[in-house]
Amino acid sequence: MTGLFITFEGGDGSGKTTQAELLSQWLVHAGHTVVRSREPGGTELGLELREIVLHRRGHIAPRAEALIYAADRAHNIATKVRPAVERGDIVIQDRYLDSSVAYQGAGRVLDPIEVRDISLWAAEGFMPDLTILLDLDESIGRERLDEARSKYDRLEAEESEFHSRVRGAFLRLADEDPQRFLVLPATDSIERIAEAIRSRVGSLLD
Repeated sequence: MTGLFITFEGGDGSGKTTQAELLSQWLVHAGHTVVRSREPGGTELGLELREIVLHRRGHIAPRAEALIYAADRAHNIATKVRPAVERGDIVIQDRYLDSSVAYQGAGRVLDPIEVRDISLWAAEGFMPDLTILLDLDESIGRERLDEARSKYDRLEAEESEFHSRVRGAFLRLADEDPQRFLVLPATDSIERIAEAIRSRVGSLLD
């Protein structure tokens, strides 16, 4: 039996981690084996790369940033995600290549097609069965982050215009691939969002 690869996307502060945890609990309760991952930082190597790309103070050239994310992605997919899916597990991951297209493509104003191609090469074309996009106005996301921030984050610290471009890019990606994406308003209640996610994931398990 082949497993599933489910990714969560959205702007900072949209509640991805909360919903990923609720979905994991629901699936485990139903008897499934769940593997959690994230990008960057889903592996030991990824944790080292995460510190560089998210928490290093000082400038990182946009192309260098994109390549660090791609390196993390290549290792995560090859050593953790693909093996888990192939043995029949369900992988739930916080962020994947859509984040690179949105943040490094639109946010850093690189060519989104080039960024996507680099990610696909790094991941050997491995794509999610379902991508859940929690859509949130960047101003609300900023308020949530200001309340919760405990550590400097290079991307979270960007201006609102940057995050507006990121949000627009996510929505365009969802429009271009409606079969893969489930777009939900992140301002809905936690339970209402969780119910919508469970309904969609349940249809994949039938």
